[in-house]
Amino acid sequence: MTSRIALVTGATQGLGTALAAGLAQRLGAADTVYLTGRDAARVGAAAASLPAHPAEVRGEVLDVSDPESVAGLAAELERRHGGVDIVFSNAVMRVGPDDDPRAIIDDYAQVNDFGTTRVLRAFAPLTRDGGRLIVVASSLGTLTFLAPVLHRHFDGLPSLDAVDAATADWCDQVRDGRARAGAWPGFVNIPSKIAQVAAVRALAHERRESDAGRGILLAAACPGMMNTPTSALWWDVSDAPTPARAAVPLLSLALDPIKPDHYGELVRDGVVLPWRP
Repeated sequence: MTSRIALVTGATQGLGTALAAGLAQRLGAADTVYLTGRDAARVGAAAASLPAHPAEVRGEVLDVSDPESVAGLAAELERRHGGVDIVFSNAVMRVGPDDDPRAIIDDYAQVNDFGTTRVLRAFAPLTRDGGRLIVVASSLGTLTFLAPVLHRHFDGLPSLDAVDAATADWCDQVRDGRARAGAWPGFVNIPSKIAQVAAVRALAHERRESDAGRGILLAAACPGMMNTPTSALWWDVSDAPTPARAAVPLLSLALDPIKPDHYGELVRDGVVLPWRP
C-alpha cells in the first residue's frame, strides 16, 4: 500500500496542532504528517510537543500568505512523494475585539482567504485517489449570516478566481469604510468564513465528477466553538471543548469512509450545514 501523506497548515497551536497530532496517531508507521507554520522555531516546538505516534511527523515552514511559499512546498511534496492524501487548510490570522478592521483587513484576508485559495490551487491537483481536501471554516460561513442584499457577492461563484475577486472587493469596501456604512457585518470573520466556504463550493463545481470517480472528498469543516485564548476574547468559552476534542469530527472526515453528501459542503459534527437560509 502506498504511504499516505498528510499536510496541516497553521499547525503550530490550537486546532492545527491537534489535527497534526490526531493524524500522526491514527496513521501508520509508513505514513508522514507535515506540520506546518510560518515560524520555524514554533514549527519545531509544535512537532516536538506531540505525544508518541506511529506516523512520521515532519515540520515544514509554510506561509500561506506568500504565493511562492505555497507553490514551493507543493512542488517539494510532489517531488518527494508524488502527491498528497490528506490536506487540512487550517491557517488563520485571528482578530480581536480591539482591532480596527480597516487596519488589519489586508493581512487578515491574505492568510484566511487568499491563503485558502492558494492552498486549494496548489494541492488539489496533487490529491491522490481516495484523498481528502478539507478547509477548516466555521458555521458562520453560510449565507444565513449575511444580509440578503449581499448574497449575490458569494453565491454561485464558478471558480476560485471569482471567489478571489469577490473577496478583494469586500476587502476594498472594508478598507475604505464602505462596508461599515453598508450592509456588511462588522465582524470580519463572517464574510471571511463565507468566502472560504464559497471557495470550496466553487472548486467542487469544477471537480465534482472527477473527484467522485476517484473517491476524493473536498469539503469545508466547522470545528465549533473551542476553549482557546483567542475565542475567550470574544465569548465565554469556559465550557467549550478543547482543540483536541474539537479535532475529532474533523479527523473523521479525513480518515473515515466518505459520505457523498458531504462533498462540496460545510460539515459540522458529520451534518451538512445549509449554504442558503
